[in-house]
Amino acid sequence: MSVSTVAVDPSVCTPLPVLGRDVTVPLVTGGTITYAALDYAASAPALQRVWDDVAAYAPYYGSVHRGAGYLSQFSTDLFEKARRTVAEFLGCRAEDQVVFTRSTTDSLNLLARVVPADCRVFVFETEHHASLLPWRDDRVTYLDAPRSPRQAVETLERALADRDPYGPALVCVTGASNVTGELWPVRELAAAAHAHGARIVLDAAQLAPHHPVSLADLDVDWVALSGHKLYAPFGAGVLAGRADWLRDAEPYLAGGGASRSVARRADGGVEVEWHESAARHEAGSPNVIGAYAVASACQALTEAGWDALVAREQYLIDRVRAGLAEIPQVRVLSLFGEDAPRVGVLSFVVDGWNSSHFAAALSAEYGIGVRDGLFCAHPLLRTLLGTAPETPAECGAPSLNAIRVSFGAGTPDEHVDRFVTAVRQLVTEGAKWTYRTEEGRCVPVA
Repeated sequence: MSVSTVAVDPSVCTPLPVLGRDVTVPLVTGGTITYAALDYAASAPALQRVWDDVAAYAPYYGSVHRGAGYLSQFSTDLFEKARRTVAEFLGCRAEDQVVFTRSTTDSLNLLARVVPADCRVFVFETEHHASLLPWRDDRVTYLDAPRSPRQAVETLERALADRDPYGPALVCVTGASNVTGELWPVRELAAAAHAHGARIVLDAAQLAPHHPVSLADLDVDWVALSGHKLYAPFGAGVLAGRADWLRDAEPYLAGGGASRSVARRADGGVEVEWHESAARHEAGSPNVIGAYAVASACQALTEAGWDALVAREQYLIDRVRAGLAEIPQVRVLSLFGEDAPRVGVLSFVVDGWNSSHFAAALSAEYGIGVRDGLFCAHPLLRTLLGTAPETPAECGAPSLNAIRVSFGAGTPDEHVDRFVTAVRQLVTEGAKWTYRTEEGRCVPVA
């Protein structure tokens, strides 16, 4: 992956306004503090701009495509304009379709439903479960975790060259790891896939909020993403790309909106003519507000300028990595090595600490929200962590998990600085509070 190299001074790039930036939370040690949301990889806070756009539209809400009234017509126009905005944001080609879904998971399950019956699927074990689990049958080849971008390409090339019999094939790959944040060689993987007659779908859930994504430039066949990671509210996602497999398959859901016409047959059955457009896989009343929110986020990021957004995020990444590097007990996880380019996502483990305990202390004592666990990428974490330690740690038996910190366009400097300071203090001084295990999680004792 690469982006523009236009020089931008990150010190003059301010965070984009997001919801929750002034929310205060209580500390177990007393008092309150402004919440530091550092779990962007799970769900990024919605941009204030997006929320304002949605609020302005809400009074004009109406069912789309099938209403003659003004509000229905207005909503229909808004919905289809949102589709065009997303297509432009993703660098779609003229013949590509943009299908609105519920999430990246929904998008990839949709694609899994429309691939030809004899299609072979190739997926790295490093994928998020959203792109790992939809392909569970004997057509799937799981590829071992590579230890460099070059090895990723070579592994794929060997697997594709060995496939027999020769027929349709699909490669599923992430753009940026939701565990390590490392950028994958998408353009090179796409070239390898196409050289062997395969197609490729890009899971851009973690990439699109941090870097520009273009189907045309990356030469991928499909891209999937989630609105709730792209600074929009929950409930909307996108599958964009080639139309032929989508057009040739039975609809993902059968119902109103997907059908062009329905008639009774002489034998008493029903004859259905399905739409050939994106509507074929958008049965039912669509999530118009969700689609509009995704489009608003796309427009806001574009207008903010990717050069400035990427420069500021790299500035934050460097601050976090430099701070953690000074703490010997912290080990940052990586597939491709310490110098690998990444987005604002880092996972790590701390010697002598149960990850749930550490994350709980960050929240309860410092007002910092991170994530602990296996991050819906269990095979990858097991590869990175090996086996769980045998000596029990405080707050429950140690488990095979890690801590993840993630940030983006709405993150102020103070949040990442507070995080690094908190990690250092917890490692050197220990927790100030007592914690216990409750329903599998570490929580402060009341």
